[in-house]
Amino acid sequence: SRIQRFSRMLNSSHNRNHLALIDVKGFDPKDVSVKVEDGKVTVLAEHREERNTSVSKTCNYRKFMKEFNLPPGVSEDEVTYSL
Repeated sequence: SRIQRFSRMLNSSHNRNHLALIDVKGFDPKDVSVKVEDGKVTVLAEHREERNTSVSKTCNYRKFMKEFNLPPGVSEDEVTYSL
């Protein structure tokens, strides 16, 4: 089976230059959030999955976080992202 790859591309809407391409493989789009604040971009992906059977309970938890500073001259409100 084919593995789906999800990436968030962050770019400046003013000049359409790409700032980052972040691979969040293994996460659903609803598990990924992007925050732009205080000159920084934070990408957070979290997923929790619990399974119960008659004999056991398993919990799988994954978390990914990437944070970086915006380049000089790029305004926070110019940053957009897409999946």
